[in-house]
Amino acid sequence: MNCKVRLLWDDESNTWYTETDDVPGMSLGSNSFDALLEKVRLIAPDMLEANCNYLGPITFTFVSEHTETIRATMSVQ
Repeated sequence: MNCKVRLLWDDESNTWYTETDDVPGMSLGSNSFDALLEKVRLIAPDMLEANCNYLGPITFTFVSEHTETIRATMSVQ
Protein backbone atom coordinates (compact mmCIF):
# COMPACT_ATOMS: atom_id res chain seq x y z
CA MET A 1 0.00 0.00 0.00
CA ASN A 2 1.20 3.49 -0.87
CA CYS A 3 0.14 6.40 1.33
CA LYS A 4 0.75 10.06 0.58
CA VAL A 5 0.83 12.25 3.68
CA ARG A 6 1.16 16.02 3.53
CA LEU A 7 2.96 17.63 6.47
CA LEU A 8 1.91 21.27 6.71
CA TRP A 9 3.07 24.12 8.93
CA ASP A 10 0.55 26.35 10.71
CA ASP A 11 2.32 29.66 11.27
CA GLU A 12 -0.28 30.96 13.73
CA SER A 13 -0.12 28.00 16.13
CA ASN A 14 3.53 27.10 15.36
CA THR A 15 2.65 23.46 14.73
CA TRP A 16 3.01 20.87 12.02
CA TYR A 17 -0.10 18.90 11.07
CA THR A 18 -1.05 16.12 8.65
CA GLU A 19 -3.44 15.93 5.71
CA THR A 20 -4.11 12.67 3.88
CA ASP A 21 -6.87 10.90 2.01
CA ASP A 22 -4.98 7.60 2.18
CA VAL A 23 -5.27 6.94 5.93
CA PRO A 24 -8.93 7.42 6.90
CA GLY A 25 -9.42 9.25 10.18
CA MET A 26 -5.78 10.27 10.68
CA SER A 27 -5.34 13.84 11.86
CA LEU A 28 -2.12 14.50 13.76
CA GLY A 29 -0.16 17.51 14.94
CA SER A 30 3.13 18.34 16.64
CA ASN A 31 5.47 21.24 17.32
CA SER A 32 8.30 19.16 15.85
CA PHE A 33 8.57 17.98 12.23
CA ASP A 34 10.53 14.87 13.23
CA ALA A 35 8.08 14.04 16.02
CA LEU A 36 5.19 14.29 13.57
CA LEU A 37 6.92 11.89 11.16
CA GLU A 38 7.33 9.42 14.01
CA LYS A 39 3.66 9.77 15.02
CA VAL A 40 2.58 8.96 11.46
CA ARG A 41 4.84 5.90 11.37
CA LEU A 42 3.39 4.65 14.66
CA ILE A 43 -0.29 5.50 14.20
CA ALA A 44 -0.97 5.00 10.48
CA PRO A 45 -0.62 1.19 10.52
CA ASP A 46 -3.13 0.92 13.38
CA MET A 47 -5.54 3.29 11.64
CA LEU A 48 -5.30 1.33 8.39
CA GLU A 49 -5.94 -1.90 10.25
CA ALA A 50 -8.90 -0.48 12.17
CA ASN A 51 -10.52 1.44 9.31
CA CYS A 52 -9.53 -0.61 6.22
CA ASN A 53 -8.66 -4.08 7.58
CA TYR A 54 -5.19 -3.66 6.05
CA LEU A 55 -2.24 -5.53 7.63
CA GLY A 56 0.53 -5.29 5.06
CA PRO A 57 3.56 -3.17 4.28
CA ILE A 58 3.07 0.56 3.83
CA THR A 59 5.15 2.88 1.67
CA PHE A 60 4.83 6.50 2.77
CA THR A 61 5.38 9.49 0.53
CA PHE A 62 5.80 12.52 2.76
CA VAL A 63 5.31 15.94 1.19
CA SER A 64 6.08 18.93 3.41
CA GLU A 65 5.14 22.56 3.10
CA HIS A 66 6.29 25.33 5.41
CA THR A 67 4.94 28.84 4.88
CA GLU A 68 5.61 31.66 7.29
CA THR A 69 5.03 35.39 7.42
CA ILE A 70 7.91 37.62 8.45
CA ARG A 71 7.33 41.20 9.48
CA ALA A 72 10.07 43.64 8.52
CA THR A 73 11.36 45.59 11.52
CA MET A 74 13.33 48.25 9.66
CA SER A 75 13.69 49.38 6.11
CA VAL A 76 16.81 48.76 4.08
CA GLN A 77 17.96 51.56 1.81
